[in-house]
Amino acid sequence: MKPRGAPSLEMSAAIVFSRQIPLKSLSIICRNLGTMLASGVELRKSLSLAAGKAMNPRAREALDGVSAAVSEGDQVAEGMRRQDEAFPELMIDMVGVGEETGSLPEILRSLAAHYENLLRLRKHLVGSLIWPTFQYVAAVLVIALLITILGWIAETRGGEAWDVTGLGLVGGRGAIIWILLNVGLVAAVVAGYKFVRRSLKWKQVIDPVLMQVPVVGRCMRSFAIARFSWAFALTQQSGMSIGPSLQASLRATSNGAFLAAAPGLWRTVRDGGSLSQAFSASRLFPPDFVEMVAVAEASGTVPEMLDRLSPQFEEDARRDLKGLTTALGWAVWAIVAMFVIFLIFSIFTQYIGMLNTLSR
Repeated sequence: MKPRGAPSLEMSAAIVFSRQIPLKSLSIICRNLGTMLASGVELRKSLSLAAGKAMNPRAREALDGVSAAVSEGDQVAEGMRRQDEAFPELMIDMVGVGEETGSLPEILRSLAAHYENLLRLRKHLVGSLIWPTFQYVAAVLVIALLITILGWIAETRGGEAWDVTGLGLVGGRGAIIWILLNVGLVAAVVAGYKFVRRSLKWKQVIDPVLMQVPVVGRCMRSFAIARFSWAFALTQQSGMSIGPSLQASLRATSNGAFLAAAPGLWRTVRDGGSLSQAFSASRLFPPDFVEMVAVAEASGTVPEMLDRLSPQFEEDARRDLKGLTTALGWAVWAIVAMFVIFLIFSIFTQYIGMLNTLSR
């Protein structure tokens, strides 16, 4: 048993620099395998051909490992599980269900569509963040230029440069330090984000807090429910039993708040409660979603209903994401405005000090 405590340096590096296959490669692998298997190509041959077509070295290595495992008599899902976290848990679970039910080609094509959709959402997110990022970079560079100019003026007149940041940064050297500080801050935020997203423990701590933030929480909730709805519909339609289906679908959300709620959801269902009661008790699903699930339970059409709802929640998430990036843009401007106000007061204070000195 591994000792509990803070993760080691090697563990932290493994979390930040994930060995999981990129989304684009996953979508291509699923699409190729699903098409070949549906066309009657033998499983090991399909895996070998998919490995040969993979452009990503990690994907090629992992597929070769799966092919070797299948040649030794293992199931595809078991071979994937051996590949040092190359494949997501959801994909492994779904491939296992596909092998048990004989619907592997259909499940692989559904997974391909899922990963392609995640890629579109990621591109949308990156595109939405371009303008706030540009604003932040411009603000940092303008301040660096101001630090440089004030330092140059002080050197020319032989006086002391104004410290506009309050951090003791003046002149060209101060401008470089200012830029490096901001680069380091961004790098730390990115590394921390990757660490949190890869660490189940930290996701379950931080995500519930973020879910309480008005704009951010609504966006996270919509994305999580969209992914849950898609995964639950697919797992139920593939014949997975309710317990593993709930677990796999909650993992598909990649949201710590939903993952933390998994034991309570399953306990309610296991004790005879309905899905709608479990969703309502978790306080993670909106009332209209719970009511629609209750209606679908009465008619036995929950998977079909969730399959229809998933695109709707994705569209809600996109709208929320647009509002979030707009708020980020205003936040950047607010930070710049506060700095300008601070700069004005700093200059005014120093100017008053100079006048007092001259009047003595």
